Amino acid sequence: MKFLNDVTPAHDLTFNDVFMVPSRSSVTSRLDVDLKTPDSIGTTIPLVASNMTAVTGRRMAETMARRGGVAIIPQDISQAAVADMIAKVKAAHPVFETPITVSPDDAVASALALIGKRAHGAAVVVENGTPVGVVNLRDLHEVDRFTRISEVMHTEMVTVSADADLRDVFDKLTSRHLNMVPVLDGDQLAGVLTRKGVLRSAIYTPALDPSGKLLVGGAIGINGDVRSKADALLEAGTDVMVVDTAHGHQEKMIEALGHSVAARDAFADKTGRRIQIVAGNIVSARGVDELVSAGADIIKVGVGPGAMCTTRMMTGVGRPQFSAVLECAQTATDLGASVWADGGVKYPRDVALALAAGAANVMIGSWFAGTHESAGDLMQDSNGKLYKESFGMASARAVKNRTKDASAFDRARMALFEEGISHSKMFLDPERPGVEDLIDGIISGVRSSFTYAGSRSIEEFRERAIVGVQSAAGYDEGRPRESSW
Repeated sequence: MKFLNDVTPAHDLTFNDVFMVPSRSSVTSRLDVDLKTPDSIGTTIPLVASNMTAVTGRRMAETMARRGGVAIIPQDISQAAVADMIAKVKAAHPVFETPITVSPDDAVASALALIGKRAHGAAVVVENGTPVGVVNLRDLHEVDRFTRISEVMHTEMVTVSADADLRDVFDKLTSRHLNMVPVLDGDQLAGVLTRKGVLRSAIYTPALDPSGKLLVGGAIGINGDVRSKADALLEAGTDVMVVDTAHGHQEKMIEALGHSVAARDAFADKTGRRIQIVAGNIVSARGVDELVSAGADIIKVGVGPGAMCTTRMMTGVGRPQFSAVLECAQTATDLGASVWADGGVKYPRDVALALAAGAANVMIGSWFAGTHESAGDLMQDSNGKLYKESFGMASARAVKNRTKDASAFDRARMALFEEGISHSKMFLDPERPGVEDLIDGIISGVRSSFTYAGSRSIEEFRERAIVGVQSAAGYDEGRPRESSW
C-alpha cells in the first residue's frame, strides 16, 4: 500500500480518515477477484466472526464457513459445549443449509422459538428423519401457541434430491414461487436449499478442512490451565486456535502462548496436522515481534475500536485502527506472520481498507450480532422491531459469566472493573436480516474495491492500493443520503 503522493501522515488514522484512489485496472469483473486469504487457514473470503458470546455459536459458525469465512467459538463456555458445537459444525453439509426441524406433535410455540434462528423463516416437519410437511412463519401468525404443528403445516410440499443440479433447483424454486425446499437423501432429510442459497453457492467457495468438513475456530483465554484448555480444543477438532485477551502484550500472554504452542506441536506430532495459533490483541510493532517470537502465527490487532468496547474512554488506551493494522502488518510480514484486523469496521469500505493496510482477515463482532444466526435470542421492542442483545467481552455481564466458579465476593469485586457495554440492542435490518445478507454486501464492496485498484488477489491489493487522507467533511461527502438535504 502507498499513501497518495507518497506523503505519509504524521498522525494515526482511523478508517474514516482515509480513502482509496482508483488505479488503471484490467480487472473487468468482480468475479475475477480471488479472495482466498494469505494466512493459509483455509478461508476463501477474508471475514472472521468474533469470539463474542453474543455473536458466535453453532449456527454462525456453520453459516460463515459455508460462505468461505470462519467463526471463532468463544472461550467463556464449557469445554463440553465447545466440543459439541464443533462436532455439529463438522457434521453440517458444506452446501445444503441446516434446517429447522419440528415434529407434527410439537406445539406452535416450539416452532416459533426455533424459526428465528435461521434467515429462511421456515421449519421442516419430520417423523423419523423423513419430511412430512413444512410450516412457515406466516402460518403461525395469530395461532394459539398450544396448537399442534400437524394442524397448521403444509403437507403438499416440493422436495429435491441430494444429487439435483443447483440450477435446476433454482428454476424449480422460482417457478413454484418458493423460498425454500427440503433436500432428500433417499427419504431422509439432508438439509434445505433456498433461492439465495443456491445463488450464493455459485459465488462463494466453502471454507473446508483437509477432510472436506466445514472450518471452525475456537478461543481460549490466558488464565487457568491453558495447556489443558488448548489440548481439549485441539482434540475437539478446531481448525484455528485463538489465544485471546484484551491486553495481548503482557507476560501472561507470552506464558500462555508457550503452553498453547506445546499443545499444538504435540497434536501435530500425533496427527500430522499443524494448527495455526492466533494471539492478541495488540496495536504495535513491538507487540507483534514479541508474540510472533513466542510462537503465534497470526496476530490479532485492535484495542478499543469495537462497538461494545469502552477501553479508550475508560483508560485512554488504544490506537486508531487503520494505523494499528498498517504498522502491525508490516512487521508481521517481515517476520513471516499475518495479522487479523479486529474491530472498528462498520461498512464494507472499512473491510477493504483493512485489507489494503495489510490484514489477511477482518474480524467482525457487533455488526454480525444483529442477525438471525448470531447466538442471542431474537427479541422484539415495543415498536415491533426485531433485535438481539450484544455485550462486550470485558463488560460486567461477560465477566460475571466468565467467573461463575469464583466466590460471590470475588465475582462482585471483578465486576467493578469493566471495559465494555453490558446491554446493547442490535436491530435486525429488515432488508438484510441474515449474516449471509451482510456477507453479500461486504464481499460485493470488497470485490469492487479490488477492481478499482486493478487487483485480482489480496496480495495484489496490498501492493497496488493507493490511500489518501481526508477531512471529516471529505468523509461526510462520500456518504449517501436517504432523504433530500
